[in-house]
Amino acid sequence: MPASASSTAAASAPRIAIVDCDHEAFAEEQRAADAAGIELVKAQATTEDEVIAAAQGAGAIIVQYAPITARVLDALPGLKAVGRYGVGVDTVDLEAATARGVPVCNVPDYSIEDVSDHAIALAMTLVRGTAQLDRQVRTGRYGLEAIKPLHRVCEQTFGVVGLGRIGRATATKARALGFTVVGSDPMLEVGSTSDDGTPVLAFEDLLGRSDVLSLHVPLTDATHHLIGADALARMKNGAMLVNTCRGGVVDTEALLAALPTGRPRSAALDVFETEPIPAGSPLLEEENLVLTPHASWYSEESEAELKSRIAAAMVAALRGERPPHVVNPDALAG
Repeated sequence: MPASASSTAAASAPRIAIVDCDHEAFAEEQRAADAAGIELVKAQATTEDEVIAAAQGAGAIIVQYAPITARVLDALPGLKAVGRYGVGVDTVDLEAATARGVPVCNVPDYSIEDVSDHAIALAMTLVRGTAQLDRQVRTGRYGLEAIKPLHRVCEQTFGVVGLGRIGRATATKARALGFTVVGSDPMLEVGSTSDDGTPVLAFEDLLGRSDVLSLHVPLTDATHHLIGADALARMKNGAMLVNTCRGGVVDTEALLAALPTGRPRSAALDVFETEPIPAGSPLLEEENLVLTPHASWYSEESEAELKSRIAAAMVAALRGERPPHVVNPDALAG
């Protein structure tokens, strides 16, 4: 049920609606709204109808996971902008927003350090078998058989799929640990070197060369199930997979089927095709998986930056200014 964050806001004041968010506090958003004389309302919508109800009268909405579809946009004709808590905008119908002249904004660089740190932490958990060892010790078991064979970092190749901001940061940190680092990216020429110094390989070559494969791509039609049965079969025997980008980039069923074959030997996932993971999912029973709850984006610093920047973008839109980081610039062409 939407609730006004400021009971004294004038009825005619412009309004920003936060239609859903799993954060615990909204001080940054409230501060930005108050400074601009804008009313802020909050809801926890999960369906189109709930979004429409929550955003009535709003000139801008901020969304985390709720669907922003053509139907939602048609029901909110006064909407001037949509802001997404995060980098990806796959819950927003960009084509529909563009056709209706509604700019969609994200915060593409707020968690570069945090996600790359998490990717490295997960990679090292797999490389050293620390999660499995922890589980063993807690049940009174000592020994190394469950994690053999382990190899030195300096003897391993770290492959990065997607050499954007986060991918490059991950590559730099992996290189500092002693890995040989290679990458692939459809925007970069095979045989070239990325800005951070990572040699660029063809995707198929990267699969066969990497001991650790870390994923850093957006979820699009082209990347949906990019890591499916065919890609998994091409991986190096004994390789390890890390996913901190989007759950849909990995075909979950194919991964579960591939783990017993050793291609890959293990995987660490921070994102899933269905979140949260349903009770009874075979993911929860697989010993060769390390799972974290879509936490890679988080630090106190990144959360504050995300919230203040997306709120500022929506304030700018309501003021008639061009907001930063518009992912569908054609919406502003008219």
